[in-house]
Amino acid sequence: MFQSYGQRARCVLGVSLSLAFGSLFAPTGALAVPVAGPSGAAFYAPPALVQSGHHGDLIWYRSAPVSLGAGAPAANAWNVLYQSTDANGVANAVTGTVFQPVASWAGSGPRPIVAYAVGTHGLAQGCAPSMQFAQGTDYENANIVAALKAGYSVLVPDYAGYTTGQTPTYLAGVSEGHAVLDIVQAAHQIPVPVGFSADSPVAVWGYSQGGQAAAWAGQQQADYVPNLKLVGVAAGGVPGDFLASGLNLEGSTGASFLFGGLIGLGTQYPAEVPLNTLLNTAGQAAAKTAESQCVFQSLFTLMNADVLNYTVAGASLPNLLGDAFALPGLFFALEAQNLGQWGSSIKVPLYLYHGQADEFIPLGQAELLKQTYCQNNPNVTFDLYPSEHIVTQFQAAAKTVAWLGQRFAGATVTGNCTEKAPAPQSTANKGGGAYVVSLNDWTLGGSLTLKSLGQTVNLPAGSTMTAATDLTNQKLQGNLVIPPFSATVWVFFPFTFDLMIQQSNPIVGTVSLDNSGQLHIHGTTSANITLAGYGTKCTTANPVQFPLNFDGPVSALGSGALTFPGTTTIPPLTGAGCSLFSSLIAGAGQTFTFSVTPPASVAW
Repeated sequence: MFQSYGQRARCVLGVSLSLAFGSLFAPTGALAVPVAGPSGAAFYAPPALVQSGHHGDLIWYRSAPVSLGAGAPAANAWNVLYQSTDANGVANAVTGTVFQPVASWAGSGPRPIVAYAVGTHGLAQGCAPSMQFAQGTDYENANIVAALKAGYSVLVPDYAGYTTGQTPTYLAGVSEGHAVLDIVQAAHQIPVPVGFSADSPVAVWGYSQGGQAAAWAGQQQADYVPNLKLVGVAAGGVPGDFLASGLNLEGSTGASFLFGGLIGLGTQYPAEVPLNTLLNTAGQAAAKTAESQCVFQSLFTLMNADVLNYTVAGASLPNLLGDAFALPGLFFALEAQNLGQWGSSIKVPLYLYHGQADEFIPLGQAELLKQTYCQNNPNVTFDLYPSEHIVTQFQAAAKTVAWLGQRFAGATVTGNCTEKAPAPQSTANKGGGAYVVSLNDWTLGGSLTLKSLGQTVNLPAGSTMTAATDLTNQKLQGNLVIPPFSATVWVFFPFTFDLMIQQSNPIVGTVSLDNSGQLHIHGTTSANITLAGYGTKCTTANPVQFPLNFDGPVSALGSGALTFPGTTTIPPLTGAGCSLFSSLIAGAGQTFTFSVTPPASVAW
């Protein structure tokens, strides 16, 4: 039965794509002169599209106050409203944000441009990146800051429907790719100095939904915007096979992404995905709720939900796809989102990356996407990160920005299309239960400053932390492993001791992720400290208590910024000949810092 659906999908998809690209071959009228847009919410109420207009036309713009957090470089920003095209070839209006570093571009040639395709933000209008940038609450700020620090202009589309009073066409790949490409054209039309030019090289970068959008933009660029100087595409956590991803999400931790996808595709393809007749009363209510929530709230609201609970047929997703009489177009709508179909390729260097423990987007379909793209482009690099979905998004940023820099510099790159054997195996936590982010053997760094002596002891190489962060039940459990090491302590003259910090009680505490993407960790662990040398062995009379507190963006999980600073008390040291060391080392007000980072990626 799926074969007949596939034949129908190919036919309808061909019509859809020809409609989407049809405007390229029509005469382009004179561009409307962009104007300064209104202030406040009126900016997001688009005027009627100019009939002689063309996708990529800038409709209006305004200076935008933005907040990207501590450490962000000074940057000018503009909101833009521009014309684009949806997946059915219909003109639409899309908003976005243009960032321009204040510092002069230090590289050769014109300043490069990164079109940054955001991941899932949620369906409510206030979730859109342009609105969250103004409030300083966008959870992807860290990646955007990384690109700005490299000196690049960064253009961030909101995608269709997110700000203009419509239901977003979430996960409709053609529409997303158009929005990414068209913001580049629109940004060049801002009638004030923006610091880049028509000769600026362009790269596209995105993760998760953004990885899907980036890959679609890469596939479409040659036909949709042939004059764009595209030099590379970086796409991570890509749902390249919508059905495989959807089946993994159903009844599992990321069920909200599947449900949001059905809403988005129902908006883009109402005949094929008739939500009004598909959803039962509970489904209609759930859809209304989903359209009022941002990503992290929706994640927990719909966690482990089954599609069958929300459909009139009461069927699971596979049964819905198999019922030709009930929903003849649903399989088409899902298959139309698959990347790399029917010879579609990305002609510029491509960087794909995925988390081996990704619990949302299956690793197997990501590896197959690599193979598919490699058939038509040997310049594909695929990296495997050890972490789950959210951690990988931010862990990969440094390497991705470096890869983009090589593309902008014109450096030669050789992909890794040659397959390793066996294929990588997923280490994801099983879905359907609590949402647990596992930190397995993360690198532990840090130091302990001895207050009385004013000296700092650094943790040795090989220190690790393993923890389970149960975001559903808000529980934190874990362990520290610190190998024995030598440290020099100055007491009138230097003493070099063998030092052991041995955990006596595990890490326990609470962990939560709020609706704004802020991570909250509050826990404690304890350890005995032993100094040995010069015929003495001194051990703390009681374990040292280390409070572990962090309140900050979820991006800290992967960006190397998950740091726990604190103050503790070192109890008296016991043992023969230890009284002097105890008087100098023990006491309150000892400061420490622990930091954890995930293991490195591997090329695959």
